[in-house]
Amino acid sequence: MNIFYTKGGTCSKQIMFDVENNKLTSLKFINGCSGNLQAISKLTIGMDIDDIIAKFSGIKCKANTSCPDQLAIALTEYKIRMKKREEKL
Repeated sequence: MNIFYTKGGTCSKQIMFDVENNKLTSLKFINGCSGNLQAISKLTIGMDIDDIIAKFSGIKCKANTSCPDQLAIALTEYKIRMKKREEKL
């Protein structure tokens, strides 16, 4: 389980997710607008994380970011961590 602490004052404070074969396999937002965040979770499970990043990056709500934007940032950071891990092998 990957844990990402949101930045920028979004209603959600934390995003928990799993990725397998570059696909999102689980997603949970802590706090935030329950209905919207449940919908985002249901819509994105099984999607390629590159597609999620492309679709959600730059969506604005409060303080120039949003929960979907923060998910895109979390997945981007995940990809960077995985690339660094592969380079060490």
